[in-house]
Amino acid sequence: MKKLLILAYDFPPYVSVGGLRPLNWHRHLKEFGIEPVVITRQWANTHGNHLDYISPGISPLVIEEESEFGTIYRTPYHPNLSNRLLLKYGDSRFKIIRKLISGFYEFTQFLAPTGPKSGLYNFAKEYLKENKVDAIIATGDPFVLFSYASKLSKEFGIPWIADYRDPWSQNLSSKKGYFQRKFDLIFEKKIVQTSSMLITVDTLFKLKLRQLFQEKTIEILPNGFDEEEIVRCSKIHQNSSQLTFSFIGTIYKWHPLELILNDFSNFAQSHPEKAFSLKFYGTNCPERIKELVDSKYSNLKDTIVIYNKLPNGALLQSLATDNVLILFNYYNFTGTKIYDYLGLKRKIVLCYSDCDEARILKDKYYFHSIETDVLPQIDIIQKTNSGIIVQDSKHLLSVIGELYIEFQSTGKIACNSIGVEKYSRKIQVERLAEIVKELTA
Repeated sequence: MKKLLILAYDFPPYVSVGGLRPLNWHRHLKEFGIEPVVITRQWANTHGNHLDYISPGISPLVIEEESEFGTIYRTPYHPNLSNRLLLKYGDSRFKIIRKLISGFYEFTQFLAPTGPKSGLYNFAKEYLKENKVDAIIATGDPFVLFSYASKLSKEFGIPWIADYRDPWSQNLSSKKGYFQRKFDLIFEKKIVQTSSMLITVDTLFKLKLRQLFQEKTIEILPNGFDEEEIVRCSKIHQNSSQLTFSFIGTIYKWHPLELILNDFSNFAQSHPEKAFSLKFYGTNCPERIKELVDSKYSNLKDTIVIYNKLPNGALLQSLATDNVLILFNYYNFTGTKIYDYLGLKRKIVLCYSDCDEARILKDKYYFHSIETDVLPQIDIIQKTNSGIIVQDSKHLLSVIGELYIEFQSTGKIACNSIGVEKYSRKIQVERLAEIVKELTA
């Protein structure tokens, strides 16, 4: 059986969409003839928010976990001075000092294995001195893992695969400045050129990567839903007491959040007798939502519910009780949440496909502009018959009204989707196993 070394920074129990990709590799690769060895960091999850990303690990020693799926090694994590200052004094103090320290490590970690993430490299190096593997895959970000994989590949003569969950130097959504982007581009070209091949999650990302690596083999392995977790949710019934609309995950600047709130506020104002609930799970901007409600949409105060981040299984079980799942338009790429929505078989409402106000936000903030007519979310929803493509605010008000009538009549919202099984992550793991076998033949 071939053995694959997986370098994955985000990995459960850390609550992160990015961690679900390597988790499913670990869970299913053995079924397809590949033995996975995961090297990740320790996650304490003591805060339940963004501070978990920089909090100390739970042990000064490497924690080894063996199961029927494979082996996981969790390396110690020691926050650097910048992180310790943030944890102790909060975000408002020592900002300049913290930025300088973070910038130092952000640059030097690509020159030599330094900083809090280097524990993964140091352990992987010691592991490979005593154990043979056939290939290495590093999933980014953080993209310093690509640097670690490249160094290990060179030292031990092992082919490595670069897995892009998001772009690196081409990611214009990050807060990096001009010079840091230039450094990222230099490091990216130098490091990724040593890989045997590239994997990414989306056609758009493949097109962007092709601009940098014209000769490299680039495969698309989409994200998907966790089949086992979806099965656990299959017997959960929608609530029948109140029509519930839900949204999960990150809200970007180009998402028409305020427009959505305005539309729901207008519906509530026009139909005060029609109660409904609007839920936000694990969003990155709860304070912004609360501020908008307090200042502009006070009639939604008792309607909106905001939840902290939940582990994926608990999140899906909660979503399974809801009636309608809201999806913002990602335009030329797919995102991740659509797959969980598909797996749960709840009606998807995509906002918006042809809206002037949303288009203004897209023109100002959208960070994935490239010449392509691909609209994967809309294509998937239409092919699977899984939801409604909402054009604009007027259309959304009509859709909410129609859904309310259906809910009053039947106590649920029907979703007659078809062919969603092919969006399971397990299918993509099978393709990854084929890639590893071909690469190491």
